[in-house]
Amino acid sequence: MTDARSPHTRAALLMLGSTMFFALMVVAIRLASQTLHTFEIAFFRNFFGLLAALPLLLRHGPGLLKTTQLPRYFIRCLIGVVSMFCGFWAIGNLPLAQAVSLSYSTPIFVTIAAVIFLHEQVRARRWTAVVLGFIGVLVIVRPGTGDFSAATLVAVTAALLSGIVSIQIKQLSWTEPADRIVLLTTAIWVPMSLVPALLVWEWPQGITWLWVVAAGVLGTSGHMLWTRALKLGDVSALTPISFMQLPVVAVFGFVLFGEVVDRYTALGAAIIFGANSYIAYREAVLSRRGATEAPVEAAKPAE
Repeated sequence: MTDARSPHTRAALLMLGSTMFFALMVVAIRLASQTLHTFEIAFFRNFFGLLAALPLLLRHGPGLLKTTQLPRYFIRCLIGVVSMFCGFWAIGNLPLAQAVSLSYSTPIFVTIAAVIFLHEQVRARRWTAVVLGFIGVLVIVRPGTGDFSAATLVAVTAALLSGIVSIQIKQLSWTEPADRIVLLTTAIWVPMSLVPALLVWEWPQGITWLWVVAAGVLGTSGHMLWTRALKLGDVSALTPISFMQLPVVAVFGFVLFGEVVDRYTALGAAIIFGANSYIAYREAVLSRRGATEAPVEAAKPAE
């Protein structure tokens, strides 16, 4: 039976599924961070994630690994693994809701990166949304106050690098199938994350094995859905869906760690959400306008 849903709807559903997997991965990382160093958690996430991705190779055959874009993969993976280290460290050292709320600034950085790398036109209203998004980040971080911590800057750095990675994924998806992007990225991440992990190596004990395996499987599953979503839809329009992570991690943070979402985190997240929602709205309007005008342009005689 043919799926009658539009590509935009399928992309949104894929991004929603990806968001749920990533939310649960955040919880697993936090649990693992109680006994393991961030570098080790990142390595095990990638190692078990690669095992979860190997069925893609069985499905498509060795040809899936053939690419002419290997230098781009290495650059994308290097930025991605640094973003992963920063993000995982923030998850282990900040309240879960705060760490995830700061990760919501990624769409703001995506908009800026889209101008730089994709040469997209961003007009005054979307730039206003970007500025509001940064105000939301400042509300959460609160620089200059007694509640400010360097850990929040690490979380913002992770969001910045993640925004750059999102643009690189979009560029790769122009010529590369989604399954190749997932498999090659995870395969390159394994040795990249192993080197720093060896400097702090300790074998996981007991139930910690469950958390690192879960982080790998959930992370790769989320990555698969995320890459497919980005191939079907627009980066700026899809990334705000990741806000669904907040209620999930907030519940787990309260139940497992007794964390309560403070008013500054809630206010800052709301401001960032509003800014990102407007960015997504403008992207949708421009996309529909482009689709409407395309037949008119196609009908023009050659000059």
